[in-house]
Amino acid sequence: MFMGLHRFKPMPSGRMGIFWTLSGIKEAAVIEFGCMGHNLYSGADLRRAGIYEGFGAPLYTTYIDETDISLGDTSRLDATIRQVIANDKPKVIFLQPSAVPEVIGTDLFAVANELQSDFPETRLLPIGHGSFAISQHKGVQEALLALVKALPLDIDRSENPTYNIIGSCPDLFRYKADAGEIIRLMDGAFGMKPCCILSSDASISSIEEMGSANVNLVIRREGLPAAELLQKRFGTPYVLGRPYGIKGTSQWLNDVGASLERSPDKGFTESEENLALDQIDNANYTLEGNAWSYPQEAAISIGGHADVVKGVLHFATKEMPLKVGTFWCDCPEMADDEIPYFSEEQWIPVVKNHDKGYLMFSGEALKWAGKNTQLQITNPDIGWRIHPYEPPFVGYRGAVNLVNLWVNEYTLTH
Repeated sequence: MFMGLHRFKPMPSGRMGIFWTLSGIKEAAVIEFGCMGHNLYSGADLRRAGIYEGFGAPLYTTYIDETDISLGDTSRLDATIRQVIANDKPKVIFLQPSAVPEVIGTDLFAVANELQSDFPETRLLPIGHGSFAISQHKGVQEALLALVKALPLDIDRSENPTYNIIGSCPDLFRYKADAGEIIRLMDGAFGMKPCCILSSDASISSIEEMGSANVNLVIRREGLPAAELLQKRFGTPYVLGRPYGIKGTSQWLNDVGASLERSPDKGFTESEENLALDQIDNANYTLEGNAWSYPQEAAISIGGHADVVKGVLHFATKEMPLKVGTFWCDCPEMADDEIPYFSEEQWIPVVKNHDKGYLMFSGEALKWAGKNTQLQITNPDIGWRIHPYEPPFVGYRGAVNLVNLWVNEYTLTH
């Protein structure tokens, strides 16, 4: 991927999207065939994002030198695999190239096929066909698809109905909190428990059992190819979308219910709606009065993942009294007539010159511009996220959290 000069962190490559997607999977290990740098720095970032040592997949790198590069020697990979199996006994080892082997054309798929017979108890699974030629989001899509293509077993529906969440990955801000709210919603509305949370809280065993679920909840568009493959193989219906807002969450639950051919528990949804409306009532009154008196101060500008931007913007301007400001997504492949893509050159003046209203973007950019970092909605992050129970952005509780952020921003500037 071409990389020019950037003031801020450039868009990660597909390799990083793959790496982050695999990092949370238990009963597995990730071996990078290459140099040490990216692996070490990425491991540190993952720990800051809540993927801690012992939680997901241990991360290893083979290290390579000039001889390995010039002669195409892969013996270090063989030795590393043997050591990892002896120490960790993973069910699956994900193999991923770093920059140099990718550039010189090392074929990890051929290497894996050659080595697999030596390790009959551990599956060697290379992932990353075009990891340096594609964007982070395409890398996430490639990894999710590869996982559901290779690992689910032939299996019957579970006796008690279950579901899979597809697309909960550490590259999304507040990914754990949002997944937790979806789990709470599914329990309250349908009495259902998750089978697999792909991939932030998955194991090889749970991925193997994904075919037993009654519905797949695809919470980012990168998970759509994986859901379509599972539907073709197992007949599992899927629902695509993220539940934002109060009315939006109820509609999402109705969509899930339609796929299950049952309605969500009316008592639960009415109770949640009423509670959320009561909680935001006074704040809504304040925001509504400001929007009526000073509409330019009620504009909300948002940048980030296209699905997040679309959902938050809809809640802010359709259910709440905020006005549409400037909005953009962070991936050119996701841009459309509704949400454009902004390069760094395009969004810098928007952030720098933002004066009135609400600005939700990455922590890195908000801090640089001297804006309220509590309104962070996307990465790159500026802090540690080791607390697993932060308030979400999705669901009924996410709606209340967003209103709380907006009204506090209003309070800070008035």
